[in-house]
Amino acid sequence: MPPQPPAPRRRFNVRIPVRDGVNLAADITFPEVLPAPAVVMRTPYGKGGEVPSRRAEDFAAGGYVFVTADVRGRGDSDGTFVPYRSDGPDGHDVIEWVAAQEWCTGAVASYGGSYPGQIQYLAALERPPSLRAMVVMVTPSDPFVEDPTGVLSPMYIEWFRLVDGRVPQHQGAVDWLSVYRHRPLLTMDEAAGFVSENWREAVRHRPLDDFWAPLRYQDRIGEVAVPVLHISGWYDDEEIGTPANFAALSAAGHPGQRLLMGPWGHHVNESRTLGDVDFGPEAVIDLNGHVLRFLDEHLRGGPPAGPKPVRIFVMGANEWRDEDAWPPPDVAAITLHLHGGGRANSRYGDGTLSPDPPGDEPPDQWVHDPADPVPYPTGASSRQIGGPDDCAGVQGRSDVLVYTTDPFDEPLDVIGPVRLVAFVSTSAADTDVVARLSLVSAGGRAQRLCDGVLRLRYREGFGHELRAVTGEVYEIEVAMWDTAQRVFPGQRLRLDIAAAAFPKHEVNLGTGGDVITETSGVLATNTLWHSRERPSRLILRTRRAT
Repeated sequence: MPPQPPAPRRRFNVRIPVRDGVNLAADITFPEVLPAPAVVMRTPYGKGGEVPSRRAEDFAAGGYVFVTADVRGRGDSDGTFVPYRSDGPDGHDVIEWVAAQEWCTGAVASYGGSYPGQIQYLAALERPPSLRAMVVMVTPSDPFVEDPTGVLSPMYIEWFRLVDGRVPQHQGAVDWLSVYRHRPLLTMDEAAGFVSENWREAVRHRPLDDFWAPLRYQDRIGEVAVPVLHISGWYDDEEIGTPANFAALSAAGHPGQRLLMGPWGHHVNESRTLGDVDFGPEAVIDLNGHVLRFLDEHLRGGPPAGPKPVRIFVMGANEWRDEDAWPPPDVAAITLHLHGGGRANSRYGDGTLSPDPPGDEPPDQWVHDPADPVPYPTGASSRQIGGPDDCAGVQGRSDVLVYTTDPFDEPLDVIGPVRLVAFVSTSAADTDVVARLSLVSAGGRAQRLCDGVLRLRYREGFGHELRAVTGEVYEIEVAMWDTAQRVFPGQRLRLDIAAAAFPKHEVNLGTGGDVITETSGVLATNTLWHSRERPSRLILRTRRAT
């Protein structure tokens, strides 16, 4: 009998039925030895692209079947694409279909970043019995955690263009910065030359509307009872969810949680440089090896993937650290109080930061003009929003309050979440408070570390909207995300506060009205207090550099 040809190592457009009769399309790459554990990645960006194909080869070389599936309504899959709506149940059904195949041992992990990261959580909440582990990268949080303005970022319209139709669309032919300025927000898709019902439906709904329920997972994250490898970068524009998810699952008592945070943006482990900053030769790692060791531990019974559950890159020192938890247990909270004589406008003003509590100091004021919003240093593409950019130029504007420490005498590591507690008032019915932490070099470069925003109408949460009362002073807290940065002698830390960060966040028109349909706004005179009775302050976590 003539020798039999080898079984194909790849199968394309395999149809996977899900519970409502829709068939999803998958490409499958096999290792040399079968049966084997399997890794499932579901994506709206095309299962047959060069990057998924390379990834499939890496996993197959590591002894895993790799299944890449187009999500419902995208690529070769049937159905209609409505972002996230069907991804939980569909994910459950794909995982269980894979586990039942003769080439699979029955052990399945999920894998992916950004959209393919978030939908892993949605699938895990469906509790597929065969799911053994998850590798989630640069994962979005629940709606409005990253954009606590109550409305999608204008820059998301570029993503809706990318996923318009069934295959990824080219976005380079559009002047996106002009599109982001379009009013009303509802018809921003038309300004970009297309119509997206998905965009319009999303912007019509308020934060706690039931519309968003299928996208939420963080309010139920304790139900995700599988080991998870959480991966992101300090400059990922969706960074806030990754360490928070790790901490929540660890606190829930679920074993096998691991956190990996590098000096990266949304596209992790691509380069040692980001913008103008070089993070050194240790910045790029063997990420595939890291992932495979994690999978081997939980799908094959291999040794632990690392000595400690948390591995972080400390920028500035440009070195990796292994930690016992996030935040690390040995970092201590410190408070830096805002000070000034009422002229903290711009980096040329008199605003300072120090551990000393304030005395009887006059407040600072700034005027927010919706027609001339404070810009957020970033490119036009939503593929990466911001980075270690030099913010000194923005900090030269009179509608930005700036508070700076004295130069440090000794090195200090700032590691952990950052937050601002501030006492503010406004002349308008609504305003935003945008807070940013930067590292100032001896030469004056102000490298952005992290930032956050609070919209005053949501000062008591998203349960209801509250108009601001003119002259009333509100105590607010702004979550400024996380960082891990060494501050060297001679460097300074700087806090700047504004009422806009355009185009990262939608510009507050100040009317307190419908942000979706309005086209013009009002000037807002905002006041920030730093006195004995109203001590506005920046709260960091630090430890002595070693």
